[in-house]
Amino acid sequence: MAGALIEAGANVAITSRERSRAEAVAAELGFGAVAIGLDVRDEESVQAAVDEAHDRLGGVDMLVNNAGIGMRTVNPRFFSDPQPFWKVSPSGFRDVLETKVTGSFLVARAIVPGMLAAGRGRIVCISMNEQTMTRRGFVPYGPSGAGVEALARVMAADLAGTTVTVNILLPGGAAATGMIPDDLPPETRARLLDPAIMGPPIVWLASDEAEGVHDARIVAADFENWLAQR
Repeated sequence: MAGALIEAGANVAITSRERSRAEAVAAELGFGAVAIGLDVRDEESVQAAVDEAHDRLGGVDMLVNNAGIGMRTVNPRFFSDPQPFWKVSPSGFRDVLETKVTGSFLVARAIVPGMLAAGRGRIVCISMNEQTMTRRGFVPYGPSGAGVEALARVMAADLAGTTVTVNILLPGGAAATGMIPDDLPPETRARLLDPAIMGPPIVWLASDEAEGVHDARIVAADFENWLAQR
């Protein structure tokens, strides 16, 4: 998504808990990318990152809420050996929920007042298939995704009638990211979506064409059909 937005002419803040990781990605993406250290679970870190983004980019026109850690943090073999919820550690549960749900809330909370004051702004929350939200062995990742989606819908309701829009974007299937376990069977790995599938819809959501689009749930794998039916 960051690469697609930069290619379309946007300046993009890349964030990570470790600034060095963000710097490495920003260097790879090249001109238009800036690196910011950000722990979405911490209010002070969030506010400092938002302030830095405003200083370095001259404002924030779009927030892509894509913070998250996956099932590997609680069960490295979650695909081949699903773990029932009662075996998930409370700390592992909290870490995923605090990163995905609380993190999305804290960053949106810090950014939206500035967007309202500027008279414009777009928020895109990255979600997942509903089957993933309720899949066997997917505590806490599934419930955290459901929480992000519910949060996005409430934010959209709260911002209805304003100049700030909120929409949901999801791949439409498992994507080939670092969240996928190493022991995934080759035939299953071959079916993984290329993360680049998220590029066209995120660029469109940042464009003039998406003006006024609000409270939509867009599946990247079906984006062209969705767009054609508008």
